[in-house]
Amino acid sequence: MGSKTKIIVLHMKEIIYTAVFAALGILLIILLVVMFRPGGKDKSADTKKQYTPGVYTSTLTLNNTNLEVEVSVDESHINSIRFSNLDEAMTTMFPLIQPAIEDIADQVYDKQSLEDISLSDDTPYTSQIILDAIKEAIEKAAVK
Repeated sequence: MGSKTKIIVLHMKEIIYTAVFAALGILLIILLVVMFRPGGKDKSADTKKQYTPGVYTSTLTLNNTNLEVEVSVDESHINSIRFSNLDEAMTTMFPLIQPAIEDIADQVYDKQSLEDISLSDDTPYTSQIILDAIKEAIEKAAVK
């Protein structure tokens, strides 16, 4: 009737490593559950589709030269605004045209709207023409 007694020797390092890895495993599982739960994308569903994604252009005329204003949009954001055919001769004739569109574009990127855009004091008329061309391109992109 002899029962054998078994003695198990545990080293403290092994216990600490096991506890740390178990805690990291539990943390990873919680993180994955939080990131990939089904209701996690409700915020993006609330944003309405304002634009048809794509690149839209409108033309403005300065000194009998046509310039293409190119506006790139996705479903809910204005991504880029630029001149698509601005050449060196045009920038020589109108040196403040590139800074004017960059200033307007920065304001539009921040506000994601064409409302309350402040025009430059250096080029108010050129800025207004550029803003009108951007509005025309945005109207083409708007969801109907």
